[in-house]
Amino acid sequence: MARVLLSLLFGLMLAPAAWAQAPAQPSSAALFAATLHDAEDKPFAMAQLKGRPLIVNFWARWCGPCRAEIPELSAAHDKHAKRGLVVVGIALDDKVEAVRDFARAYEMRYTGLLAKEGGIALMQASGNPKAVVPFTLVIDRKGNVIGSKLGAMNHEEIEAAAKRLLGAQ
Repeated sequence: MARVLLSLLFGLMLAPAAWAQAPAQPSSAALFAATLHDAEDKPFAMAQLKGRPLIVNFWARWCGPCRAEIPELSAAHDKHAKRGLVVVGIALDDKVEAVRDFARAYEMRYTGLLAKEGGIALMQASGNPKAVVPFTLVIDRKGNVIGSKLGAMNHEEIEAAAKRLLGAQ
């Protein structure tokens, strides 16, 4: 009985350490400070997107769930771009031609950028400490992260994010 109580007490002492490992609060500060690269390998300052409603999706060519999201993100872009929504896909890759070919093959119709060597650090600074992909941020016109998701977003989640962003104009 004493061993059971000691084990329980020890477990309770360790619990706060486990709680301290909670994910970081998502932030757009690092994202808007970043300069990425477009499909032509030209620098693209993310600061130029400040003030716009954004769905920002970090992805990789080798990621199956990332590939599954592309048609839904393209559909959201097609449906809501005229109302100001900007969908951005940030590839964790440094091979411009490979990403450009991939984007064409998967009919990615939204803004595609490459994070190159800084992608992992950018995701971590944006609220994804384990650098898992896909990772999506929903950012309002004020630059506030109003939603984020680790893992693939489905059609309903993407539509809800778009409506939340555009309904709050």
